[in-house]
Amino acid sequence: MKPKIKVLVVDDSALVRSILTEVINSFDDMQTVGVASHPLQAREMIKTLNPDVMTLDVEMPQMDGLTFLEKVMRLRPMPVLMISSLTERSSAVALRALELGAVDFVAKPKLGIADGLRGYADEIAEKIRTAYMTRPVRRVGTAPAVAGQLPTLGSKFASTEKIILVGASTGGTEAIKEFLMPMPADTPAILITQHMPEAFTRSFAERLDGLCRITVKEAVDGERALPGHAYIAPGHSHLLVKRSGANYVTALSQSAPVNHHRPAVEVLFRSAAQNVGNNALGVMLTGMGKDGAVAMLEMKQAGAYNFAQDEATCVVFGMPREAIAVGAVDEIVPIQGMAQRVMGRLMQMGAGTTRV
Repeated sequence: MKPKIKVLVVDDSALVRSILTEVINSFDDMQTVGVASHPLQAREMIKTLNPDVMTLDVEMPQMDGLTFLEKVMRLRPMPVLMISSLTERSSAVALRALELGAVDFVAKPKLGIADGLRGYADEIAEKIRTAYMTRPVRRVGTAPAVAGQLPTLGSKFASTEKIILVGASTGGTEAIKEFLMPMPADTPAILITQHMPEAFTRSFAERLDGLCRITVKEAVDGERALPGHAYIAPGHSHLLVKRSGANYVTALSQSAPVNHHRPAVEVLFRSAAQNVGNNALGVMLTGMGKDGAVAMLEMKQAGAYNFAQDEATCVVFGMPREAIAVGAVDEIVPIQGMAQRVMGRLMQMGAGTTRV
């Protein structure tokens, strides 16, 4: 029998601590080994109980959750799942928690917190399981180092029909940032599906836009996909790439979830296989599960060249592993060098099919 996942619950609300303990202990593969009402108490419990996963609130006495998270990820990296009402009210707080090293977040319900948390039981358990499988990263500063900016491609190359398709899930917010920040201003259009709730995708795009030389925005339906732009799938819809005459355009769909996700990487990659062919470059980043693997193989069969993030730099190696296993991947690359390798491949492809 496998050992149970040991969970430490940290929340200043006695009701929340009780409900989370009840939820966690209702699953056979996990147990609550301790509860703490504030970070200073949690700090001592981490030392004595050695939990596998910690759930953490944001608003707490003596030290707020983000400050405590930053200290934990510097001194004793461990998988942390944020469970807080602030993650819904303030997407900036949620994104900051992910930047500091949290694996994921669950928003507390606005009303009826006890019944609401019980209703989230399966989601909470699944995210605890995912957190348990992650590789915590020791944070020595406020953010991981990002590779230097890459040189521009030149106006002729920027006019080509190449397009970059990116899929990611758990750990993907930081991986996407590390991939996009070095990109030159004339990079071919980039379409990105990151598994993320609707409340956060716009803030995520705005955050990246402020950090990158390229323009990063939440995708809308029917917009021309332009060089120097990255388009993030909104949390409520699948993102697709379609052809309109000589141009590529973005398309949104609220069709049923695929692989339990909407947006789904599978949908984006399949649209690239059907509409972009050998002008596509696929990039599979960190994430739990297998979303996008089959469609990435379809991309390759249609002439695309595909990359996957390597295991050592993934928070969760699931999605890249599945893409590699089905034979969809041409190169396996650490995230720190992904932008450089993708741009290098574009240079090898050359100006190719320029538009007239």
